[in-house]
Amino acid sequence: MKSLFAAAVAAVLASTIAPAIAVEPAPREPYGINLEGFPYPHPVNLLPLVNDGEQLRMAYMDVAPERPNGRTVVLLHGRNFPSSYWAPVIGMLSAAGYRVVVPDQIGFGKSSKPSGELHFDTLARNTILLLDHLKIDKADVVAHSLGGMLAIRIARAYPDRIAHLVLTAPIGLEDYRLSVPPTPTETIIENEDRLTADGYRRQLETNYALKLPPDQVTPFIDARFNIKGSADYQRWLRTFVSSSQMIYREPVAHEIPLVAAPTLFIMGADDHNAPGRPNAPEALRSKMGQNAELARALATQMPNAHAEVIADTGHLVFLEAPDKFDALVLGFLGK
Repeated sequence: MKSLFAAAVAAVLASTIAPAIAVEPAPREPYGINLEGFPYPHPVNLLPLVNDGEQLRMAYMDVAPERPNGRTVVLLHGRNFPSSYWAPVIGMLSAAGYRVVVPDQIGFGKSSKPSGELHFDTLARNTILLLDHLKIDKADVVAHSLGGMLAIRIARAYPDRIAHLVLTAPIGLEDYRLSVPPTPTETIIENEDRLTADGYRRQLETNYALKLPPDQVTPFIDARFNIKGSADYQRWLRTFVSSSQMIYREPVAHEIPLVAAPTLFIMGADDHNAPGRPNAPEALRSKMGQNAELARALATQMPNAHAEVIADTGHLVFLEAPDKFDALVLGFLGK
């Protein structure tokens, strides 16, 4: 009887202790700083480039449709996301007959991380070189977040290469320098290096008003934090921070009214993302990030543009409201 009682006690103890052990976070398996080990939905190609004398490689996916309609769409990603997050949009466009080209800009995703600073003009030139390499004379562009700022720079510098422009929850609709004081690069590096995975998840949920279930956000967390185990992590970190400084130092808000290409803004009504807002004076913070209103106002100043705002949607519009987004994009590109 004593032995049976002891066994029962041991079983109870095991059942209460085991869950506590099970919730210990598993160590992250390191990715390379070019996201080696992180899966993409289609094969990835690499285009050799030279930026500021440095030999680099630009990663891209080139997805052919089963029934081509003779047109190409280029997808431009945001700052905090690898281009793999475009997977459902790639499928939608491909099913509609479009060839879909999806680059990782230099400094992001599976592309090289340069030793120098990032600049929108350089990224725009790289994107055009990719189109030249693929023998694409003209393309439609669908851009998200930081990709929207890049799309504006491409549309201004290479207007003959863009047929239609879709700006999906773009940042850069205001000049952040007017509200946010400059921050030294080393300070931003220290802050980013201290950030934890849980803190980053909360940051995304807050800044982007995410409406996605946690499991859909986890790949973004992995892409950001599994590279911390890489021997080249500090190189990645400095490049990542350079992209933040690029947003601040190279505004495009003043150029948007000059874009001649037919343009559609697709905005989330709840998206109030404004890079650098925590560093702005308190009196100015509430005035920043009125993105839907800014898009509507800018569209009226452009020769051929309009804005659509999707209710109950945050920054990741195409993932949060895919049916509405798909219908808007296909309707616009089909005009």
